[in-house]
Amino acid sequence: MTAMTERIDPTTPSGPRLAYSANEHRRAIHDLTDRDLLAALRQGDEMALDELINRKTNALLALVYRVLGDAEEARDVVQVTFLRLWEKRERFDERWSPNTWIYRIATNLAIDQLRSRQSRQRYQEPIRLHLRDLADGQERHQRANLAESEVMAIFTELAAELTEKQRTVFVMREIEGLPSKDVADVLGCRESTVRNHLFNARRILRQALLERYPEYARAYTEEAVS
Repeated sequence: MTAMTERIDPTTPSGPRLAYSANEHRRAIHDLTDRDLLAALRQGDEMALDELINRKTNALLALVYRVLGDAEEARDVVQVTFLRLWEKRERFDERWSPNTWIYRIATNLAIDQLRSRQSRQRYQEPIRLHLRDLADGQERHQRANLAESEVMAIFTELAAELTEKQRTVFVMREIEGLPSKDVADVLGCRESTVRNHLFNARRILRQALLERYPEYARAYTEEAVS
């Protein structure tokens, strides 16, 4: 074995062999579970990070966008999430689920982003004017079927009334459909705290909707009853 090693020309066989090994490793990484990927990540495996980015980017973008209401900010937060994931890879506690840990990093960054905003008026006022024009030019039954983007615009505006935690809990429970226990794990609080945040968020959003967009609120209520 030693003699064979000594006869290897480093400029010929070893190059293809290394490339083949890298491809094999990439295929093996692709087949790992999320938990095994995080274990590989803890060992400094950059391909494990690439695989996590491929798997988690779309879901994280959807979550963070619903918290922030801004697509560009959401992309920035998700990029920083993966950077933090790499920087803090040795801190992963195997008692957590992989999604809990990754979502915790992303939601904390999203909450920090909300707190750092100097003003929300730059995107609230155009939305308010657009919806007012829409209400003036369409029938009630058409307003009841607003496009998804317009519904998201309404939520983005009204959610400015919520605290960061209320907004995050509402998004994770009502929009993402995560169980209360998972939300509590992500936010590092009790399930009872999650329920309190959710109750208050629903109450505040309902009141804000009734005050600012009564025509939409009435149409929505009639559809729910019929």
